[in-house]
Amino acid sequence: MPGSSLEGDLRSLGFDVRAAADVTEAARLLSAVPADDRVALVDPRFVGHVHALRLALTDPRFPAAAVPGALTAQPGARPALVRALRTTTEAVGAGVPAGSTAVVTDRTVPGRLAAAMDAEGAEVQRPELGSLVAAVPTDEAARAAARSAVDAVDDEAVRLRSAVKARDGFFTTYCISPYSRYLARWCARRGLTPNQVTTASLLTALVAAGCAATGTRGGYVAAGLLLLFSFVLDCTDGQLARYSLQYSTMGAWLDATFDRAKEYAYYAGLALGAARGGDDVWALALGAMVLQSCRHVIDFSFNEANHDAVANSSPTAALSDKLDSVGWTVWLRRMIVLPIGERWAMIAVLTAVTTPRIVFYALLVGCSFAACYTTAGRLLRSLTRRASRTDRAAQALADLADSGPIARLVAARGPRIPGAWTAPAVALVGAGALIAAALQQPFGSRQTIIAAVFYAVCSGIAVARPLKGALDWLVPPVFRAAEYCTILALAARSDIDGALPAAFGLVSAVAYHHYDTVYRIRGGTGAPPQWLVRTIGGHEGRTLVVAVLAAVLTGTSGFTLALTALAVAVALIVLVESVRFWVSSGAPAVHDEGEPA
Repeated sequence: MPGSSLEGDLRSLGFDVRAAADVTEAARLLSAVPADDRVALVDPRFVGHVHALRLALTDPRFPAAAVPGALTAQPGARPALVRALRTTTEAVGAGVPAGSTAVVTDRTVPGRLAAAMDAEGAEVQRPELGSLVAAVPTDEAARAAARSAVDAVDDEAVRLRSAVKARDGFFTTYCISPYSRYLARWCARRGLTPNQVTTASLLTALVAAGCAATGTRGGYVAAGLLLLFSFVLDCTDGQLARYSLQYSTMGAWLDATFDRAKEYAYYAGLALGAARGGDDVWALALGAMVLQSCRHVIDFSFNEANHDAVANSSPTAALSDKLDSVGWTVWLRRMIVLPIGERWAMIAVLTAVTTPRIVFYALLVGCSFAACYTTAGRLLRSLTRRASRTDRAAQALADLADSGPIARLVAARGPRIPGAWTAPAVALVGAGALIAAALQQPFGSRQTIIAAVFYAVCSGIAVARPLKGALDWLVPPVFRAAEYCTILALAARSDIDGALPAAFGLVSAVAYHHYDTVYRIRGGTGAPPQWLVRTIGGHEGRTLVVAVLAAVLTGTSGFTLALTALAVAVALIVLVESVRFWVSSGAPAVHDEGEPA
């Protein structure tokens, strides 16, 4: 339209603009576009904010999306668009102007096409616009009103606000996001990508860990400040992704994986710094990592078990929703679970003003309380809700269990004990026996090996039936706790130099594999291949190997060397496969908008 900025707005969003006089010409122009390109149809009468177009036409997470007067389709949705075009052409006849009307909510041709795609099952995303304007006025009066509405709203301010995650912790919301969103805009205007900011955050955290490893007060102060700055960058990468709609599967994986790498590398830095001062806190560092990893797997397992549950209802959930309506309880409940913002702020401050030992004591106490609070709430929800778990949820829990060859053999040929709570009960019995043996039996005792074999058998029995029970989401966390705690207990009780740092490395490598499994499932790409799980032994196989190594290499430095070699082998195998997968993955773009970790 004369005087319209529409063509310029579309070009600014990266589109090559072509004008079509009618539906037939639009179909011809679209057929000339390469099959692997995104295409869009926009009514020439469109009036609205450029950010409304950006939300509809450039978000890579959705195969198809629309706002009034505009529709886009990625390669995966192109066939559905072509069929919708054919249907629309047949319905209105060749030569009908592209602005023709029909009995649909959005009466433009893009609106009719979106409705046709929805009707055949090709879901079209319709983003929430809020105060943004997207309209197709049919006369000059309506056009003037739409332009007035556009002028009344600052779309850049809306874009900045929407860059901040809707649900976040208190510290992030009030101490980081008020200025990090402007840092995100600064990065966007200079062509920086979220992945580059994510990498900068990792490097900053690693430098912080190096400062903590010096063991000096100046090093601790610098470490605390750098850890906080790393967290600012960690918030900025997600805000940059939302601000510029630069979502990607790789970005989601890097963001989530690097968060864990940064925190656990910092734990190692603190342990190294304490050792320089004559204080051995490796057991505390490993304990903090085990506790935090188990907290995460509880979150992941519960969410995977219940996010697609059928007929999901719970009085406990209703009470939680009621509490969320009271403002102060929302922030209190978000803070007491010690999310990443509050946790890193506490670590940074305590590092600067106290000692590594006090940092780890505070972490263990705070994370233990948070774990008890969240787990108790989830147990109550699980026991009071009436829901049927889906096959997909059961498969996700089976994948998270990380069962190796021994457990799978027992599951296939062993007994299948009936009962709604059989799986978590059997897993708890096996894990309890194993951890008790590791803690109470002499280091290197054969009883520990027997307990590890018993645990492997129990692990197989626990996963022999589909994990659809109300409490079956507890099975993966129990397995994680059993494996990690056994490695910690054996290394701590060995009294062998370097055993605890080697155990820290082994648990780090295994935890990476478990986090990688979670993010693959979240991204809809399925769990890691079975050959990988078999190669690294599964949780029960690795636990048995460590128990045997402790018995064979009692009292020698060989135990430390064996743990180190096992850690390196696991790390190399899982890292190579993980990097190969995520670099080549054709999974749809995703971004973590869930609970703060």
